[in-house]
Amino acid sequence: MEKTNTSYDGCAEKKFVFFGCPLDCDEKFDAIEEKQNGRWTEKECKDPLDGVLAFIRNEIQGDLWREAGSIPIPGWLYPKPGIPDRQQLTTENVISFIDKNGCREIASDVKHFISEQILPDIPCLIGIDHSLTGGAYQAVADFYGRDNVSLIVIDSHTDAIPMSALSGAIQYDIDTNPDSVHDPEDPFLYNRPDSYNASTFIHHMVVEKRVNPKNLFILGVSDYPEKKSFRIKDPRISGFVQVYADLKQSGCRLVPKKECLLMPQKLKTLIRQIATPYIYISIDMDIGALNAVEGVRFRNWKGMAEEQIYRLIDMITNGLSRNFRLAGMDITEIDTRRAGGPIPSGMDQTYRIAANLIRKIGFGLQPGI
Repeated sequence: MEKTNTSYDGCAEKKFVFFGCPLDCDEKFDAIEEKQNGRWTEKECKDPLDGVLAFIRNEIQGDLWREAGSIPIPGWLYPKPGIPDRQQLTTENVISFIDKNGCREIASDVKHFISEQILPDIPCLIGIDHSLTGGAYQAVADFYGRDNVSLIVIDSHTDAIPMSALSGAIQYDIDTNPDSVHDPEDPFLYNRPDSYNASTFIHHMVVEKRVNPKNLFILGVSDYPEKKSFRIKDPRISGFVQVYADLKQSGCRLVPKKECLLMPQKLKTLIRQIATPYIYISIDMDIGALNAVEGVRFRNWKGMAEEQIYRLIDMITNGLSRNFRLAGMDITEIDTRRAGGPIPSGMDQTYRIAANLIRKIGFGLQPGI
């Protein structure tokens, strides 16, 4: 068992509290088909909390942390639903769950769980759907004061694009791109409400003033529009790119992956601008998709290599204790159907790397092997 780095004050005097929420409301056809046709045993990992804690239990001194279990969700929304639950698992039902703000309801459960069972200790959510971050952040922001907690999101996707803007961009792509991957006959591309979900939750947090945009940092995104997109006059694209422009104009620091990798000094300067006494760190594991990890839900963008992710985290944690303290964190978007499984280069390292990120952020330790 390793003790925390004694010079590290990221979670001094408080315990790290691990809990889970395995909500997996992925509406993509291939994801639903995988669940319908999947074969797995009861011993296999259905909750990413178990996959990460398998490392933590063996590596971190037990009196520094505790387990709080997982928040219950409907059986059909697990990443590996049982056979009886699969009867409810249809595209229509998943779409209905999302469009009726089911993600917001579960995020609210996360908020209450943290408020009632974890605080003032430090919550660490291990989950799947990234929308849960909204509830976790709100719990610590309510506790410490909204303007006392910066939200740092590390993600390949911006997760702040309302459904109406995204739908317009998709329709433009269908109309103008002969190689578009989108099906124009797909009824679920049209007339979707602007619900709270994994692709929009930051938008809702900003609009609803749950986070101060000046204390919002979104790092590593790969979906930031190309410069030429801002010159397209079609209202479907101008509306789409305006979302990004408005986000930055509101005070949010939105840093594409390329800048994170090629301009480290600029990023260090940005981190030094954090003015709040606390930070909340949210890591979407697709930040390493198709590069460091394979066990994530969305692999449409190639993310960072393992060492690049660690360097990004080090830039943030260098400020812990000196400039700010850790209020909470989460690791999301782990796909338990792939995480830890065989891949062409050997075995997927999603759980191992997630545990290493916790070692660094929560305990000031170097990555395990």
